Amino acid sequence: MTADARPATVPVWDRAVRGLHLALAGGTLATWATGQWWHDSHEWLGYGVGGVILLRLAWGFVGSPPARFARFVRGPRSTWAYARAVAGGQALRHLGHNPLGGWMVLALLGCAAATVATGILYTTDWLWGFEWLHRLHQALAWTMLLLVLLHVAGVVFTSLQHRESLVAAMWHGRKRAPAEHDLPA
Repeated sequence: MTADARPATVPVWDRAVRGLHLALAGGTLATWATGQWWHDSHEWLGYGVGGVILLRLAWGFVGSPPARFARFVRGPRSTWAYARAVAGGQALRHLGHNPLGGWMVLALLGCAAATVATGILYTTDWLWGFEWLHRLHQALAWTMLLLVLLHVAGVVFTSLQHRESLVAAMWHGRKRAPAEHDLPA
Protein backbone atom coordinates (compact mmCIF):
# COMPACT_ATOMS: atom_id res chain seq x y z
CA MET A 1 0.00 0.00 0.00
CA THR A 2 1.39 3.41 -0.91
CA ALA A 3 1.47 6.36 1.46
CA ASP A 4 -1.48 7.90 -0.43
CA ALA A 5 -3.63 4.76 -0.35
CA ARG A 6 -6.62 4.70 1.99
CA PRO A 7 -8.33 1.61 3.34
CA ALA A 8 -11.58 0.73 1.58
CA THR A 9 -13.57 0.80 4.83
CA VAL A 10 -13.01 1.99 8.36
CA PRO A 11 -14.63 0.97 11.64
CA VAL A 12 -17.35 3.35 12.81
CA TRP A 13 -19.82 1.74 15.21
CA ASP A 14 -18.56 -0.76 17.77
CA ARG A 15 -20.31 -3.99 18.78
CA ALA A 16 -21.90 -2.35 21.83
CA VAL A 17 -23.53 0.42 19.76
CA ARG A 18 -24.73 -2.05 17.16
CA GLY A 19 -26.00 -4.56 19.71
CA LEU A 20 -27.76 -1.93 21.79
CA HIS A 21 -29.30 -0.44 18.64
CA LEU A 22 -30.61 -3.86 17.63
CA ALA A 23 -31.87 -4.56 21.16
CA LEU A 24 -33.63 -1.20 21.39
CA ALA A 25 -35.22 -1.60 17.95
CA GLY A 26 -36.32 -5.17 18.69
CA GLY A 27 -37.52 -4.33 22.19
CA THR A 28 -39.47 -1.32 20.96
CA LEU A 29 -41.11 -3.40 18.24
CA ALA A 30 -41.95 -6.15 20.76
CA THR A 31 -43.46 -3.71 23.26
CA TRP A 32 -45.58 -2.26 20.47
CA ALA A 33 -46.76 -5.72 19.48
CA THR A 34 -47.70 -6.68 23.06
CA GLY A 35 -49.11 -3.37 24.29
CA GLN A 36 -52.82 -4.08 23.90
CA TRP A 37 -53.08 -7.80 24.50
CA TRP A 38 -50.23 -9.32 26.51
CA HIS A 39 -49.79 -6.98 29.44
CA ASP A 40 -47.35 -9.14 31.43
CA SER A 41 -45.06 -9.56 28.42
CA HIS A 42 -45.42 -5.88 27.59
CA GLU A 43 -44.39 -4.91 31.11
CA TRP A 44 -41.29 -7.13 31.16
CA LEU A 45 -40.29 -6.04 27.68
CA GLY A 46 -40.60 -2.44 28.86
CA TYR A 47 -38.20 -3.15 31.72
CA GLY A 48 -35.81 -4.69 29.19
CA VAL A 49 -36.02 -1.63 26.96
CA GLY A 50 -35.34 0.52 30.01
CA GLY A 51 -32.20 -1.48 30.71
CA VAL A 52 -31.03 -1.08 27.12
CA ILE A 53 -31.58 2.68 27.36
CA LEU A 54 -29.50 2.89 30.55
CA LEU A 55 -26.69 0.90 28.94
CA ARG A 56 -26.72 3.10 25.82
CA LEU A 57 -26.70 6.25 27.93
CA ALA A 58 -23.71 4.97 29.88
CA TRP A 59 -21.94 3.92 26.67
CA GLY A 60 -22.59 7.41 25.28
CA PHE A 61 -20.28 8.79 27.97
CA VAL A 62 -17.66 6.06 28.48
CA GLY A 63 -17.76 4.02 25.27
CA SER A 64 -15.57 4.13 22.21
CA PRO A 65 -15.07 7.64 20.77
CA PRO A 66 -17.62 7.28 17.92
CA ALA A 67 -20.23 6.09 20.45
CA ARG A 68 -19.86 9.12 22.71
CA PHE A 69 -22.54 11.79 22.59
CA ALA A 70 -19.89 14.52 22.74
CA ARG A 71 -18.57 13.26 19.41
CA PHE A 72 -21.80 13.45 17.42
CA VAL A 73 -24.30 15.76 19.17
CA ARG A 74 -23.73 19.21 17.71
CA GLY A 75 -24.95 22.59 18.82
CA PRO A 76 -27.99 24.33 17.33
CA ARG A 77 -26.00 26.54 14.95
CA SER A 78 -24.09 23.72 13.25
CA THR A 79 -27.18 21.49 13.23
CA TRP A 80 -29.22 24.21 11.55
CA ALA A 81 -26.42 24.80 9.04
CA TYR A 82 -26.38 21.09 8.27
CA ALA A 83 -30.19 21.05 7.86
CA ARG A 84 -29.91 23.93 5.36
CA ALA A 85 -27.18 22.04 3.49
CA VAL A 86 -29.41 18.95 3.34
CA ALA A 87 -32.30 21.04 1.99
CA GLY A 88 -29.97 22.49 -0.63
CA GLY A 89 -28.55 19.10 -1.61
CA GLN A 90 -25.10 20.11 -0.37
CA ALA A 91 -24.76 18.15 2.87
CA LEU A 92 -21.30 16.75 3.48
CA ARG A 93 -20.93 13.08 4.35
CA HIS A 94 -20.14 12.29 7.98
CA LEU A 95 -18.27 9.18 8.97
CA GLY A 96 -20.45 8.73 12.08
CA HIS A 97 -23.75 10.43 12.87
CA ASN A 98 -24.44 13.67 11.07
CA PRO A 99 -25.79 16.56 13.20
CA LEU A 100 -29.46 15.72 12.50
CA GLY A 101 -28.78 12.04 13.19
CA GLY A 102 -27.15 12.94 16.50
CA TRP A 103 -30.22 14.82 17.63
CA MET A 104 -32.42 11.95 16.44
CA VAL A 105 -30.45 9.59 18.70
CA LEU A 106 -31.23 11.85 21.67
CA ALA A 107 -34.89 12.21 20.66
CA LEU A 108 -35.32 8.44 20.32
CA LEU A 109 -33.56 7.68 23.60
CA GLY A 110 -35.47 10.45 25.41
CA CYS A 111 -38.86 9.40 24.08
CA ALA A 112 -38.16 5.73 24.79
CA ALA A 113 -37.04 6.60 28.32
CA ALA A 114 -40.16 8.68 28.94
CA THR A 115 -42.34 5.87 27.58
CA VAL A 116 -40.65 3.35 29.89
CA ALA A 117 -40.92 5.73 32.86
CA THR A 118 -44.64 6.33 32.36
CA GLY A 119 -45.18 2.60 31.93
CA ILE A 120 -43.37 1.87 35.19
CA LEU A 121 -45.26 4.61 37.03
CA TYR A 122 -48.55 3.24 35.77
CA THR A 123 -47.82 -0.09 37.47
CA THR A 124 -47.23 1.46 40.90
CA ASP A 125 -49.84 1.56 43.63
CA TRP A 126 -49.36 5.32 43.70
CA LEU A 127 -50.49 5.95 40.11
CA TRP A 128 -52.34 2.76 39.11
CA GLY A 129 -55.43 3.49 37.06
CA PHE A 130 -54.81 7.19 36.45
CA GLU A 131 -56.22 7.84 32.99
CA TRP A 132 -53.96 10.83 32.30
CA LEU A 133 -50.88 8.67 32.82
CA HIS A 134 -52.24 5.94 30.57
CA ARG A 135 -52.96 8.51 27.85
CA LEU A 136 -49.50 10.05 28.26
CA HIS A 137 -47.91 6.61 27.93
CA GLN A 138 -49.89 5.97 24.75
CA ALA A 139 -49.05 9.42 23.34
CA LEU A 140 -45.37 8.77 23.97
CA ALA A 141 -45.64 5.38 22.26
CA TRP A 142 -47.21 7.03 19.19
CA THR A 143 -44.52 9.73 19.29
CA MET A 144 -41.91 6.98 19.38
CA LEU A 145 -43.45 5.44 16.28
CA LEU A 146 -43.30 8.79 14.50
CA LEU A 147 -39.66 9.27 15.51
CA VAL A 148 -38.78 5.77 14.31
CA LEU A 149 -40.41 6.50 10.95
CA LEU A 150 -38.49 9.78 10.68
CA HIS A 151 -35.28 7.96 11.65
CA VAL A 152 -35.81 5.32 8.95
CA ALA A 153 -36.63 8.03 6.39
CA GLY A 154 -33.44 9.88 7.35
CA VAL A 155 -31.39 6.70 7.01
CA VAL A 156 -32.85 5.99 3.57
CA PHE A 157 -32.40 9.60 2.42
CA THR A 158 -28.81 9.81 3.67
CA SER A 159 -27.95 6.39 2.22
CA LEU A 160 -29.21 7.49 -1.18
CA GLN A 161 -27.61 10.91 -0.98
CA HIS A 162 -24.16 9.56 -0.13
CA ARG A 163 -24.50 6.27 -2.03
CA GLU A 164 -23.79 4.00 0.92
CA SER A 165 -25.97 1.69 2.96
CA LEU A 166 -26.25 2.96 6.51
CA VAL A 167 -28.21 -0.19 7.39
CA ALA A 168 -25.25 -2.34 6.31
CA ALA A 169 -22.88 -0.02 8.19
CA MET A 170 -24.94 -0.44 11.36
CA TRP A 171 -24.91 -4.20 10.84
CA HIS A 172 -21.16 -4.69 10.38
CA GLY A 173 -19.88 -1.46 11.92
CA ARG A 174 -17.85 -0.22 8.96
CA LYS A 175 -18.26 2.55 6.40
CA ARG A 176 -16.44 3.60 3.29
CA ALA A 177 -13.21 5.35 4.19
CA PRO A 178 -13.60 9.13 4.25
CA ALA A 179 -12.63 11.20 1.26
CA GLU A 180 -10.89 14.52 1.73
CA HIS A 181 -14.20 16.44 1.64
CA ASP A 182 -15.93 14.18 4.21
CA LEU A 183 -16.20 15.11 7.86
CA PRO A 184 -14.77 12.77 10.51
CA ALA A 185 -17.81 12.31 12.74
